[in-house]
Amino acid sequence: MTTTKFRLLKIFSWCLGGLFILLALCVVFMLTFDWNLARPWLNQRVSDAAGRPFAINGDLSLHWFNPQTEETSWHKWIPWPQLTAQNIVLANPDWAKTGLHMVEVGQVTFTLQPLPLLEKRIIIPNLQLDTPVVMLEQSADGKNNWTFPSTGPSQWKVNLQKVVLTQGTIRLLSPIKKIDIDAHIATLPTTTKEGYGLGWSVKGSFNKAAVSGKGKAGAVLSLENVNAPYPLEADVHIGKTIIAIKGSLTKPSDLAALDLRLTLSATSMADLYPLTGILLPATPPFSTEGRLIGNVKPGGGEWRYENFNGHVGSSDLSGTLDYMARDPRPLLKGTLVSNQLRLVDLGPLIGADSNASKANRGVAPNQPADKVLPTEQFDTSRWGSIDADVKFTAKKIIRSEALPIQDLKTNIHLKDSQLSLTPLDFGIAGGNLISTIRLDGSGKVMKAKITLSARHLKINRLFPTLESARASLGEINGDAALMGTGNSVAALMATSNGELKTLINQGTLSKFILEAAGLNVGNVVLSKLFGDKQVKLNCLASDFVIVNGVMQTRTFLLDTDDAMITVNGQINLKTEVMALNVKPKSKGLRIISFRSPLYVAGTFKNPDVGVDKGILALKAGSAIALGVLFPVAAILPLVNIGSTQQTDCASLLAEVKLKPVIPPSAH
Repeated sequence: MTTTKFRLLKIFSWCLGGLFILLALCVVFMLTFDWNLARPWLNQRVSDAAGRPFAINGDLSLHWFNPQTEETSWHKWIPWPQLTAQNIVLANPDWAKTGLHMVEVGQVTFTLQPLPLLEKRIIIPNLQLDTPVVMLEQSADGKNNWTFPSTGPSQWKVNLQKVVLTQGTIRLLSPIKKIDIDAHIATLPTTTKEGYGLGWSVKGSFNKAAVSGKGKAGAVLSLENVNAPYPLEADVHIGKTIIAIKGSLTKPSDLAALDLRLTLSATSMADLYPLTGILLPATPPFSTEGRLIGNVKPGGGEWRYENFNGHVGSSDLSGTLDYMARDPRPLLKGTLVSNQLRLVDLGPLIGADSNASKANRGVAPNQPADKVLPTEQFDTSRWGSIDADVKFTAKKIIRSEALPIQDLKTNIHLKDSQLSLTPLDFGIAGGNLISTIRLDGSGKVMKAKITLSARHLKINRLFPTLESARASLGEINGDAALMGTGNSVAALMATSNGELKTLINQGTLSKFILEAAGLNVGNVVLSKLFGDKQVKLNCLASDFVIVNGVMQTRTFLLDTDDAMITVNGQINLKTEVMALNVKPKSKGLRIISFRSPLYVAGTFKNPDVGVDKGILALKAGSAIALGVLFPVAAILPLVNIGSTQQTDCASLLAEVKLKPVIPPSAH
């Protein structure tokens, strides 16, 4: 029994000794082996996998070292290999135009954890690239040089933990995206206290605009360590667009947490679409600064531009916007506030800004000199790229004294190429002009449906520049319902169908305003000499039907204790031509009395008004100004010249109080 145990112990000892000898021989072999002899085999294996030539043209060496880790088990005694390869090249595909090689690297050094290899896990604690030159290219037909043949899912898992860069160059060329950019990377002389170890610069073009910029980044990119944020700083100019960031990126392998101060400025918010893919409206030049927080998830990501402040044109703007990737379209949601909004800064939204403003934001000036309604085309082709739910409030509107607009509130919704403002609420003359606008951009020609309600507009605040109007009492109320098709404000109005009604009942007006409208020139003089007495207004009722862009008076009556005015005729919204007949009838004695009808003719741009052209042109001018803000509102100052032969206020008021409708044939 003892002999048997001794024999077994002897056999075990010989086996163990043989194992140690074999292990020692392997270690000696790996330490003394010239790894350059393995280069042809490695080059061929990588070339076969990449589908294009790969070569290590320089020295290939392997070194072993004891890592400084927090490991406490026997694993800490296992040395790690460090492989160094020099002068590495990976060829471009045959169609590429950026040169023979896609990648050239002066030296690559990386370490491996050996034990995870037994579990088919490749853990690379550190990868260092010296003087890399990378050419990324996309062809005109959509091919790119960074996509390699797939051999199916691999059983091996790769985990790269840290990347260290030194001098390097990256070029990106894409005729589809119209990108040709060179980036140069250089090691900073010393690492800054913020952790910056690399400096970089870019130069080239994007979408025919010059690109230039510079920035700094961390020397060591920790892809897995969430406790080691990677510092970033950049200042990039793309044409007239400026993007500046400063902050950090945590766990870059997953883009798990991006936290930056972001400053944006451009000639128009619409210019950001090629860069971000986010649809924004045309605006005057803008600049904003705020906190950008984001992360990328499978299938998309979430971004939040938080508590930003800035200006659009001469108006201030602040708020928070959230971008959420989802199917079938991403969603942009948020709240925007302007404490002081200049009315002129709303012009680009509907193409109502000046030709100089259009040229500044890169839009060809196309507004005819003889037209008032904006002719700039809406681009609805991108409406299907995103959904939106944004609330906007302008607490105070800065405008000319002739426009008594106080504030603005609206909810903007975009879904499946359907844009709606529900509602669009302007505070005007102590009352409200509330509209619901629905625009369908799913087809080549946009369809629009608009309902509008004017409530409690104070007459004495509608004409703030007329001194004598300040004592006037009374309110204006009105309703409109319109439907049209077209890709501009002018086209929508030219094809519109619907109704427009206004009403004033039991108010008072200044005699100066009434007679400035053409009732009696003598009383204008008398009012100037002896003051502005109040005139009792029995009623003002107007009713227009709109068919194919032509407004036809059905009813218009202005009845006071002193006189009655009726008007009939048309206003052509397509040609912007007015053809109205004014019939004043005095109830009392006047120095000068008009027995023949007056006229209102000419265009919105150049009205031709009988008797007193200056005053009526002022009213047409206020219509033009309101039209810049909202097309339907342009009609409101003009409806003071409507038509009817009836004189019964009660029946007229009852008729006008009926809600306007869109003719069935227009649907």
